[in-house]
Amino acid sequence: MNIKNTGLTSWGLTMMALGTVVGGSFFLGSAIAIRTSGPAVLIAYVLGGFLVYITLFSLSEMTVADNDPGSFRTFAQRAFGPGVGFVVGWVYWTGLILAMSSEAVAVSQFLRVWIPQFSLPLLGSVIIIGVTLANLLGADRLSKLESGLAAVKLLAIIGFIIIAIALIAGVMPQAPSVGAGVLREEPFLPSGIAGIAGSMLIVMFTYAGFEIIGLAASETANPHKTVPRAILYTVLGLVGLYTIAITLLLPLIPTAALTEEVSPFVAALELRGVAWAANIINIVLVTAILSTMLAATFGLGRMMRSLADEGYAPAWLKDNNNIPYRGILFSGIAMLLAFGLAFILPQQIYLFLVSSGGFSLLFTYVVILLTHFSFRKQHGCPPQGKCQLPGYPYTSWIAIVAMLGIIASMPLIPGQGSGLIAGLILIAIYSFSYLFSKNLARRLVPLRRKKH
Repeated sequence: MNIKNTGLTSWGLTMMALGTVVGGSFFLGSAIAIRTSGPAVLIAYVLGGFLVYITLFSLSEMTVADNDPGSFRTFAQRAFGPGVGFVVGWVYWTGLILAMSSEAVAVSQFLRVWIPQFSLPLLGSVIIIGVTLANLLGADRLSKLESGLAAVKLLAIIGFIIIAIALIAGVMPQAPSVGAGVLREEPFLPSGIAGIAGSMLIVMFTYAGFEIIGLAASETANPHKTVPRAILYTVLGLVGLYTIAITLLLPLIPTAALTEEVSPFVAALELRGVAWAANIINIVLVTAILSTMLAATFGLGRMMRSLADEGYAPAWLKDNNNIPYRGILFSGIAMLLAFGLAFILPQQIYLFLVSSGGFSLLFTYVVILLTHFSFRKQHGCPPQGKCQLPGYPYTSWIAIVAMLGIIASMPLIPGQGSGLIAGLILIAIYSFSYLFSKNLARRLVPLRRKKH
C-alpha cells in the first residue's frame, strides 16, 4: 500500500522520537533504577545509550533500504518468516499498550493532586480518549504538536541541569551550597553488579520508543537523508541529557530516599528548598507523559495497520486512508482496557506495567538486531545509503547478548519477575495463535474447494 508522504523533516522526526522516549519513565520511573543501583546508575545509562545506538543504526540501515510502513515487523517477517512477523508485531503492539497504560496511571496520579474531586479511573480514561482523538489529526499536525511538547520536556531537563549546577556550585539565591552533597556518604555500588543488572530494564524503558523513527519513515519526504540524521540527533540528545541530568541529581538527594511515587527531580528540588522549581517540574511531568502517549499512539496505529494489511489482524481493521483511523481507535480502546488493570491488580501495578511493557520492547529490539544481522548477510549495505553500524557484526552480537542478559536479570528486582512471566506468556499466546490460525486456514481450503 502506498502511503502519501507528508514531508516529516529530520527535526520533526527527532521531536516525535524524543516525544515518545522522554516521558514518565524518565521523569518518574528512573527513581526505581537510581534507588536500585545507586550512583552506579550512570554506568547503566551509558550502557543503555550504547544499546540504543546499535539498535537504532541497525534499524536505520534497513529503513534506508526500504521505508515500509511496517518497519521492523515487516523486515523480521522477510528474514525469518510470517510466524515471526506475526508474533513480533503483536508482542510489540501489546507491550506498547501496557507501557502507555503505565503512563496513564502515572499522569492520573499527578493530576489528582491538583483536581482531587475527580477519580483516577475518570482522569486516566479522559486522557487516553483525548490522546487517541488527537492522533486522528494525522502525522503532519501531530508532529507540530509533538515538536512543541517535546521542546517543553527538553527545556525542563535543561532547566533542572542549570538549577542543579547552581545548587552544587553554591550560587543559587537563598539556598546553601551543596557541593558533593550526599555523594560523600553514598557507596558507588550499594548492591554490586546485580544492582546495575537489575536496573537495566528500567533504564532501557526510559529509552524505549525510539523505534518510532522506523514506523514514521514512510511519512518522510526523503528517508535516505531524514532517518539517519534523526537517529543521530535522537541518540546524542538522549544520552547527553540523561547522563548529565542524573549526574547532577546524585549529589542532591540520597538514592535510598527515592520512590516510584514521586519524581526524583521533584524530590531533590524540594529537599534543597527550591519548591517553586519542583512545582514547575511537576507540570512538565504531566506534559511529558501526554507527549509520550501521543507519539506512542502514532506508532500503535501504524503497527496495527501493518498487521491488518498482512491478514494478521481482523479484516475490519484494514484502512486505506493516509491516517490509520481504525488502528488508532482500536489501540485507544485497548489502552483503556489495559488501564483498567490498575484497579484490578495489586498495588505494584505501575512496576508490573513498566516491566511487562519493557520486556515486550526488549524482545522487539532483540528481533531488530537479529533481523539486521540477517539483512546484512543477504544484502550487504543498503542501496542509496552506507553501512552506518560500526564494528559489525561484533557490536550486533554484543548488543544481542546484552539485551538477553537484561531480560534474564529481571527477577533481581521485586515486581519485575511477574513482568517477565507476563512477557513470556504473551510470546507463547501469540505463537500459539499463529499456529492455530495457520492450521485452521489449511483445513478450510479443502472445504472451500469442495463447495466450488
